[in-house]
Amino acid sequence: MKSLLSTLLLLLVLSLCLVTGLGFRQGRVDEPLYPSPSFKRTAPLSNYFAQLKNTPGDTEIFEFGEQDGGGTVLVLGGTHCDEPASYLAAYLLIENLKLERGRVLVVPRANRSALSHTTPGEAFPASFEIETANGPRRFRMGSRYTNPLDQWPDPEVFVHYPSGQELSGMDSRNLNRNYPGRADGSFTQRVGHALAELVRVENVDLVIDLHEASLEYPVINAIVAHERAMDCASIAVLELQLEGLDFALEPSPANFHGLSHRELGDHTACMATLMESANVIQGRLRGRTGAETILKGQDPMYVRAAEIEMTRVPYTEDGIPLEVRVGRHIEGVAKLISGFNQVKPERAITYAGVPGYSDLQKNGLGHYLSGTK
Repeated sequence: MKSLLSTLLLLLVLSLCLVTGLGFRQGRVDEPLYPSPSFKRTAPLSNYFAQLKNTPGDTEIFEFGEQDGGGTVLVLGGTHCDEPASYLAAYLLIENLKLERGRVLVVPRANRSALSHTTPGEAFPASFEIETANGPRRFRMGSRYTNPLDQWPDPEVFVHYPSGQELSGMDSRNLNRNYPGRADGSFTQRVGHALAELVRVENVDLVIDLHEASLEYPVINAIVAHERAMDCASIAVLELQLEGLDFALEPSPANFHGLSHRELGDHTACMATLMESANVIQGRLRGRTGAETILKGQDPMYVRAAEIEMTRVPYTEDGIPLEVRVGRHIEGVAKLISGFNQVKPERAITYAGVPGYSDLQKNGLGHYLSGTK
């Protein structure tokens, strides 16, 4: 009898290990994307820094258009992979973009390692689904930080290179504190270095880094711009305001190091910008979190917080749905490119095929993520 129980227990443990192992392995498999007919090619990030080859940092770059005299824009999604509107906006661009002039490079999973796990203690769902004309598509929910399996342990204090600024130890795994990177540094520093090399080698004119933030965060529903990108960003914010989309314009702080808009602006020739949309799932005031929270952006605790003026943007029980957040990013990308075209008309970038903010509110995100092309 004891032998039978021991055998059953062993089988149970092995089964649990198998299920867990398969789930872990699936987290390392990139979700399929379906590029538009304007798509030219993909290239691995390791083309720009060979040490990333065959590592979880070796993420895909999707290239659209040609070097035809037009400029080059780089869109980064998934810098923080617990900010789903950032990478879904990048996915939507990849699956709908029709380039007419210039080049668009899209890195949908800038910190690919961060998409392979969720942040401990945050109670995030592992995934969520979006309904499309061809059935549901499942997308992973990730983390703000590089997977500790790829970089560990965290130091007590993270010293940014090359500024020497001291930051939280966990920020050693935060890609948006690790620019311009370091070739001989940590895993996350090497990813930052490779992305900076991409900007340099490809002569990128404009970088747009997509993010989400909590409703109480001071820089929210905003475009943050390096001083060299300020004219371009100012035009974009004005055009967005004229269309009824409330965006703030924030200068990149010169004394806060490691962020894409500061370091890529300082260490490359690009115009560096970053966009923030408002998402309750990032906040400290939220209640129970599930897949519906990601999709609908509804949280009763934030309704109460807004009533007592603890949020920096208006918030009601209607929430801030994913279509709104992705739509703001997509419209922001369009207006930043419009601003770039007015500042640098000789290098204008033009495209079609991408739904605007109103299209997404009318038809839903799934309508433009059909899964077939």
